[in-house]
Amino acid sequence: MKALTKVTRSIKPAEVEKKWLVIDAEGLVVGRLASIIANLLRGKTKPFYTPHVDCGDHVIVLNVDKVRFTGNKLKTHTYYKHTGHPGGLKEITADKVLAGRFPERVLEKAVERMVPRGPLGRVQMSNLHLYAGTEHPHAGQKPEVLDVAAMNRKNKVSA
Repeated sequence: MKALTKVTRSIKPAEVEKKWLVIDAEGLVVGRLASIIANLLRGKTKPFYTPHVDCGDHVIVLNVDKVRFTGNKLKTHTYYKHTGHPGGLKEITADKVLAGRFPERVLEKAVERMVPRGPLGRVQMSNLHLYAGTEHPHAGQKPEVLDVAAMNRKNKVSA
């Protein structure tokens, strides 16, 4: 009689089945939403998670311009960038980014900093699709709706 063995199986890239998920971000907290999205992109919610394989899902996020911050972070959270020239450090607050031309960069930066750096992380970030409005061009993939607000009462800011 053979003894029971515990073997962790690594999944191969050809065996990965990717789903398409759509999330409505209206009124959701940025950090909590970003951590959920990062786990979905990496595939950590699946039973066959393998760290060195892109086994995550495609995530479509709508209404990114309507995400919320808790506390006073909307005015105090600062994003930095450097022009490459001496003294070229530029800063912008979160409220100006959300009111600006590309409001989806707030959530994109939050998720990007939760995904590993390197080639695998860049591939996983390419599976993230952010849209400021309610329309998206991925209807042909038949995405499933994921209700993040119903997962935890703290995920949504009540005005």
